Amino acid sequence: MNQTENKPKNYTGIVLTLTVLINGLIAVLFFMPKLDQFSHANIHILPMLNAIFNSFTFIFLLAALIMIKQKNIKAHKRFILAAFTTTLLFLICYVTYHSIAENTLYGGEGIMRPIYFFILITHICLSAIIVPLALFTLIRGFSMQVERHKKIARWTMPLWLYVSLTGVIVYLMISPYY
Repeated sequence: MNQTENKPKNYTGIVLTLTVLINGLIAVLFFMPKLDQFSHANIHILPMLNAIFNSFTFIFLLAALIMIKQKNIKAHKRFILAAFTTTLLFLICYVTYHSIAENTLYGGEGIMRPIYFFILITHICLSAIIVPLALFTLIRGFSMQVERHKKIARWTMPLWLYVSLTGVIVYLMISPYY
């Protein structure tokens, strides 16, 4: 048998391209003019949907973690795919909302203000990092590179859980100001 048949495909280029596109699109949203032709649309439900999608992502990730601890690989994979699905739905809603709506400013005062900004900043930074980590982890898992999958998943899972949970917290903290 040829050695190249056993060697897993290298998806690094695809993962890095997706990472740059996703993170780049999100960054551009905050500097580009808003799409006026949709300003009449009622989009104020989208931030709440984003929080719901983040909540489901968190729940699916916890379920995936429980399933893998119980050695139930089939259920683990299903929950991971569910988490990717809700994350994709989140991204679609997030991009839609921020391409139309003006940015909402946090109006909290006192100790809550630095707490909010700490959570927001760590959420944003780790969101950018989780994109390639989650993709590489998924690829390694589904291509049965078990040891490499475990090695990166030890970082991906807690960071992705943090990002999905803090997404909900950020929404709850800023929702009175929409």
